[in-house]
Amino acid sequence: MSAVITGETHQWLSPFERSVEAVLERRGRPTVVLASGDPFFYGVGATLSRRIPATEMTVIPAPSSFSLAASRLGWPLQETTILSLHGRPIDLIRPHLHPGRKILALTSDGKGPAELAALLRNSGFGQSELTVLEALGGPQEKVFRQNATEFALSGVNDLNVCGIEVKAEAGARVLPLSAGLADDLFEHDGQITKREIRAMTLSALSPRHGELLWDIGAGSGSIGIEWMLADPSLRAIAIEASVERAARIRRNAANFGVPALTIVEGKAPNALAGLPTPDAVFIGGGGSDAGVLDAAIGRLKSGGRLVANAVTTEMEALLLAEQARRGGSLIRIDIARVAPVGRMTGWRPAMPVTQWCWIKP
Repeated sequence: MSAVITGETHQWLSPFERSVEAVLERRGRPTVVLASGDPFFYGVGATLSRRIPATEMTVIPAPSSFSLAASRLGWPLQETTILSLHGRPIDLIRPHLHPGRKILALTSDGKGPAELAALLRNSGFGQSELTVLEALGGPQEKVFRQNATEFALSGVNDLNVCGIEVKAEAGARVLPLSAGLADDLFEHDGQITKREIRAMTLSALSPRHGELLWDIGAGSGSIGIEWMLADPSLRAIAIEASVERAARIRRNAANFGVPALTIVEGKAPNALAGLPTPDAVFIGGGGSDAGVLDAAIGRLKSGGRLVANAVTTEMEALLLAEQARRGGSLIRIDIARVAPVGRMTGWRPAMPVTQWCWIKP
């Protein structure tokens, strides 16, 4: 091989970005980059293509670890959820845990399979079948299969993919695919946009690919969390003045599989300074500070959506005035729930919500 390769050789550096810079320094000279895996699935090809045009590259892909794993398991890839957890939080798997689903997850190292098994057990999916596929395509390839509850493998090769056949126990934490998740799935102190109102609010916010949401006065973080669950490309910033609630938002974000939710501890409008420009803004219901609304409107992109909910008369008066001045739509949402009335039942109304929706010209 040494007689064939006559150029300089360089080892991959840590952190990886150093090697990318080294490759860029050689632009205009023939350069060969060798790396394992599918180069355009979180691989070196995807990284280099952000800096180098495709016209300057010749890519020779190899079968990905997912393709190799699917071939060993006999799982059609189009019917399988493919997830890279390499260098990423394993909490990202949580939204995908639905009974009957098959998941192929690439882990970071030999500890990954045990960590996944623990997450499955603790979330009510302990009966799921976990297949560990090590060093696929090489002489050290091994395949092991165990129930998540009984998982006890040690010494797992750092290069591994886990195949998960999801089975839910009674009470498993299954995150429905619709908007308006049950309130009791969230940790909260009562400061939460209730399920039905949340579903209508998310519909009004109309998330679109790659967009950023500001959730001002985030409370439990439920709006930002459900916004991010709608599509992996979506981003959200939760702005919350209470340190205790901000910590709660952080826990909720992890438990819902959206650990990338950004949390800003501070009081609006001052806390909004320096934040990236939003595509959509949500302002929750108890405040009446016109300065917050003005600051959010000032920073919102042209064509961006603002949704503000009011449960107090002071906030409602502010929204009525804004709608009269700027336009947009106003709706009033009244929800009633069945509750005991002595030995019988009756309708108990929740606090009505006034919602203003506005698109910035």
